[in-house]
Amino acid sequence: MPSVIIIGGGAVGLSVAYHLGQRGATDVVLLERNQLTSGTSWHAAGIVGPLRATASMTRLASHALTLFPRLEEETGMSTGYRRTGGYWLARVPERMDELTRICSVGRHMGLTPSIIAPQDVAIPQLALADHVGALMVPEDANVNPVDLCMAYARAAKNHGVMIRENTGVRRILTQHGRATGVELTDGSTLAADKVVLCAGAWSKTLADAAGVALPLQAVEHMYIVTEPMPGFPNPFPVVRDLDRGIYVKGDAGRLVIGGFEPDAKPWDPQGPEGDRAFLEMPEDWDQFAPFMEAALALIPQLAETGIQRFMNGPESFTADTRPYIGETPEVDGLYVAAGMNSVGIMSSAGIGDVLADWIITGEEPRDLWGVDIARADPRTASGAHMRERMREAVSDLFAVHWPFKQPRAGRGLRKSPLHDRWAAQGAVFGLTVGWERGLWYARNEAERDLPYSVDGAQPWQALAEREAAVMQHGAALLDLTPFTKIDVAGPDALVLLNHLAAAQMDVGIGRAVYTPLLNSRGGIEADVTVTRLAADQFRLVSGAATRRRDLALLRRAAKDRDVTITDRTEDFCVIGVMGAGSRSMLARLAGEDWTDFPFSTSRAATIAGATCLATRISYVGELGWEITIANGEAPQVFDALIAAGAKPMGHHALNGCRIEKGYRHWGHDLGPEITPLEAGLGFTIDWAKDFRGKPALERQRQQGLTQRMVLLSVEGSPLVVHDEPVMEHGAVVGLTTSGARGARTGLTLALALVKVAPGETAAQTAQRNFEVEIAGSRYKAAVLARPPHDPRGERMTA
Repeated sequence: MPSVIIIGGGAVGLSVAYHLGQRGATDVVLLERNQLTSGTSWHAAGIVGPLRATASMTRLASHALTLFPRLEEETGMSTGYRRTGGYWLARVPERMDELTRICSVGRHMGLTPSIIAPQDVAIPQLALADHVGALMVPEDANVNPVDLCMAYARAAKNHGVMIRENTGVRRILTQHGRATGVELTDGSTLAADKVVLCAGAWSKTLADAAGVALPLQAVEHMYIVTEPMPGFPNPFPVVRDLDRGIYVKGDAGRLVIGGFEPDAKPWDPQGPEGDRAFLEMPEDWDQFAPFMEAALALIPQLAETGIQRFMNGPESFTADTRPYIGETPEVDGLYVAAGMNSVGIMSSAGIGDVLADWIITGEEPRDLWGVDIARADPRTASGAHMRERMREAVSDLFAVHWPFKQPRAGRGLRKSPLHDRWAAQGAVFGLTVGWERGLWYARNEAERDLPYSVDGAQPWQALAEREAAVMQHGAALLDLTPFTKIDVAGPDALVLLNHLAAAQMDVGIGRAVYTPLLNSRGGIEADVTVTRLAADQFRLVSGAATRRRDLALLRRAAKDRDVTITDRTEDFCVIGVMGAGSRSMLARLAGEDWTDFPFSTSRAATIAGATCLATRISYVGELGWEITIANGEAPQVFDALIAAGAKPMGHHALNGCRIEKGYRHWGHDLGPEITPLEAGLGFTIDWAKDFRGKPALERQRQQGLTQRMVLLSVEGSPLVVHDEPVMEHGAVVGLTTSGARGARTGLTLALALVKVAPGETAAQTAQRNFEVEIAGSRYKAAVLARPPHDPRGERMTA
């Protein structure tokens, strides 16, 4: 029985096969329905760009720099890999801000990028009078996609991998929620322990049939190849004229010119042309004309040069322009690597590397949340939604990545039952993993349509401060409905949760406990609040983004245990009632005294005639309650709270408040590579019980930390987002994980993970002199021993 079946013979599938073989995996079979590379890989541009927008994505992409040359040594075959260097061009200052930030990330990750003036771009044929600067990346390179794939194939075969061409897969076989093999198009079956879906644009149909949501959309993606152009640099550097949406690369004395299309044209891989190998679609000069005009403006010599080839081929994109990688949340043993967003060739090396480890060990090898398939909202997988997203998703790859930018196409998928009421209060909605949620609340039209900014003082900052100020004496309302809500019930519910949680779950009924859920390495797999509803029933509440991931985590850990796991996320509305006036307001509406309602407890209450579950807990660090209400009764509670004088508060204000309390956020500050001890959450650990990851934490406690999370107060008013280098004595000692302007203190704050010496105490770390590099400038940053807002927690626990 083959232990692993890989579906798809493009660059990504072949890389997974190679890395599995390299690690000694036996009985690996790769199936390709036509010939190797015949789907998308063969017509890829072949650009190798290791520098990406975040540290984690750069780490993934940079693996190509070592692997591609090594493949040539292993196989004796040329991959066409050649380092050319490259330039990212900017026409506006806001773009330079973005490039400067990316430059800092690259230097931290071992690359050597630099910011240069337009006149320092070493390509004299470029017309750069309208540009304001550039990012130069010496590590940019080219590779021949077909040659690379052939080298992958030979290396994989040398390691014992079997490759079968002209072998189509009709469906993925599953049994009891686990992948068991595939059925081929000839009706025969192949059994396997694990199946890896790397079929590019054709992956979605196979995933759908297996019950896995895979939000992909194939589109027509185009580039041209010029006639030979003598006199140009050789090798010709990769050039990205980002503000015009185009890229240019060299190809044996010619130029390849492509772009990322607005209103990209969807293509159906299940249509009549879907089975054609090496498919070329008709030329479309109407679609390509804006890119040709931009190229002519950048390279005037093109006006005298002929076009040798117009390439139009299928390419699959995702809603958020990041790949989908990892074990699927719904089907165990089924892995995906798809949705490459036109970077599959260069990403193939890193993806094959991490996915092979994931397949062999059964555990995510490092924090891959940014590309994890579990981040995808299943509702986004509908064809109609993905076609709508293609209006802007493809062009977003080169668009300015404004901080806090919100998509316009494909909105309104998930709305709280209170959506219209939040809207009536002036909500300016943003997207939280598919949910529409108020970012701020406008009192007039001038406050609604505010521009994006790269400056520290966001246009909405004053509105966030206005909303947060309500809590000083009154009560603010927060839309917490998108939070994930999962019920765990049954005889083994307590055993399951105590196995996963660092904290003790055997608490009294009505207690709410904050705890991380851990992996075997002691890393944080989930960040949750658990309320004991009954002796054998618990409710977990976590962030909106991790719903699919958290359900999979619990389901897999519950194997062979007598427990039921139920997703209750969309069964209830949750309204946060926060602020000094929340107790008296809720007491009036409930008709009872709420003074004897301890912090971290939960109980049933009747508010405005509706039965609710009230939990005294707060993510903003104020006196307050999270009120959970059945959807049908939520409007009457909301109306009563508004009538009693409560004011709405948006997500931006919430984020500014949570960082003033130093509260961590999973996906940025917390993840599977950071432990509670490193994150400053040691207070959650019950060392008296056994739990997953405890041995790793005990070793760490004995040996001492090598990194520690700190809360920094940054001088001045720069915009802190994440992944900004933290410097000490001129050397990088860490990165910020998240940042915001305090909504009550006005301070510029950042959480950061920094290196520490063996035995270094938190007090000693606080005495160190840090700087944060933000958009090319360095700002002094002091470690705060206590959060700047209500450092003793007196307001929250009063």
